[in-house]
Amino acid sequence: MTSYAPLQNDTFLRACMRQATPYTPLWLMRQAGRYLPEYCATRARAGSFMGLATNTDYATEVTLQPLERYPLDAAILFSDILTVPDAMGLGLSFAQGEGPRFATSVRDEAAVDKLEVPDMEKLRYVFDAVTSIRKALNGRVPLIGFSGSPWTLACYMVEGKGSDDYRMVKTMLYSRPDLMHRILAINADAVATYLNAQIDAGAQAVMIFDSWGGVLADGAFQSFSLEYTKRVLAQLKRVGTDGQIVPRLVFTKGGGLWLKEMAPLDCEVLGVDWTVNLGSARALVGGAENGPGKALQGNIDPNVLFAPPAQIATEVGRVLDSFGAPYQGTGTGPTQIFNLGHGISQYTPPENVAALVEAVHSHSKAQRT
Repeated sequence: MTSYAPLQNDTFLRACMRQATPYTPLWLMRQAGRYLPEYCATRARAGSFMGLATNTDYATEVTLQPLERYPLDAAILFSDILTVPDAMGLGLSFAQGEGPRFATSVRDEAAVDKLEVPDMEKLRYVFDAVTSIRKALNGRVPLIGFSGSPWTLACYMVEGKGSDDYRMVKTMLYSRPDLMHRILAINADAVATYLNAQIDAGAQAVMIFDSWGGVLADGAFQSFSLEYTKRVLAQLKRVGTDGQIVPRLVFTKGGGLWLKEMAPLDCEVLGVDWTVNLGSARALVGGAENGPGKALQGNIDPNVLFAPPAQIATEVGRVLDSFGAPYQGTGTGPTQIFNLGHGISQYTPPENVAALVEAVHSHSKAQRT
């Protein structure tokens, strides 16, 4: 059992567990990334995105970069959502300025027959990075591990790359649902094994990114995305290497329509995008009326970060106020973790992120006085 420095700032973990905090904690999806000049410099040294992600020292360095600039309340492992299908042998690559693509796509029965939960040793670089980052953080803030959801991974595996119309994956879903379900079952078991290995390596919270869940039709979402997210959650370890509970976060972009159906999920936190009103979401899932109460994560529009600092502060206030009065009791109650409604844009001015972080901390402290 690895021993780590005691946690100095547990605000994020407390909010995940729906406990009162002195202010609303925040972190940003893709906070380690292309909007930071120091990230671009490290990536240039690494030679490629995968060169960065598979090198423990580089992955540690870029994970910590945003924390050197901003007083964020959590770090998130620097990796990619597609490491699991890469380890299944599909051949992941990233061309400069393009998204990810696979050398092999999964589009027929023969390809599906070859799929299996990968040997986690192929992903050792991820777990080594988790342990290295956790040590380097030295208790400053908690470390979040993550994976893509079974459905989101399946989209990339069938399409072979990002998609505008999801034609290939939806063709399979509607014409060969049996094949789709087979892919999703393998993905769910692989994701659960992968996240558990991250927990064993030192992750203090884990997040499932269902980035493409919102492209599904009503009915299809429940059968092909939500059902398999449940399958992942059912297998996850509850306690980390330090004996502390490991909160589980689920984010479905475009999933606001199905919040009520996500309320019973066996997780602590639901992330929402900017189309969702936080007050309404809180009424649906923040308390214990519809299953276990959920903390909410979100949900400012990332493009707000292109406005001047005064406007950023106004929008931050609007988001925090829309959630409503912060919970200040001694037990558990509705809590918020501030975040963007999706990943930060690579074109974001770094100084505007500083304005955002300052506005969140100061406004949310003022709400509690």
